[in-house]
Amino acid sequence: MGKTALFITSMMLLISCGSYNSIDSFYEAHKNDNQVTAIRVPHFMISLISNISPEINALVGDTKDLRYMQFPVATPARADFLNKQMNGITGNSFIEIYRKNDDLKRSVVSIRERKNSVKEILIFNNNNKTGSFLYFNGNFDPVKVRGMAKNNDFEKLTESLVKEYNPTTPGINN
Repeated sequence: MGKTALFITSMMLLISCGSYNSIDSFYEAHKNDNQVTAIRVPHFMISLISNISPEINALVGDTKDLRYMQFPVATPARADFLNKQMNGITGNSFIEIYRKNDDLKRSVVSIRERKNSVKEILIFNNNNKTGSFLYFNGNFDPVKVRGMAKNNDFEKLTESLVKEYNPTTPGINN
């Protein structure tokens, strides 16, 4: 009886953790994980981030929701698990504009568009040591998004975002 209950409980836990339909559910499920950095930028702070560069300003100016999450990838099983979760999020409703696979390492830029504008941008990176995603929701010019992906401008934004919210920044600790 005990083994059956343990098996059923394990299967329910596995199923509940196995599928994520949106960035919201992924973010909520993992923001409290050990060694995770989770940033959800309040709307009033988005204007500060737009000062990084003219390209970032052009993109960020139309952003309604901006999130970043970085998480440890301690094992190949964890890397595979996170890759599958991101594939589940982007699978049906996002269009991949860039993907690089190297075994379990991933670098993917996906967008969701409506008519002639990009509504959501999701950048996912997994280097088998750390994984991260950068998510935008708003109204974006597809040509600018493509150019930013090609020029690695999203990486610059990620670095600036982490620097701005770094817990060791004196303004945050006061």
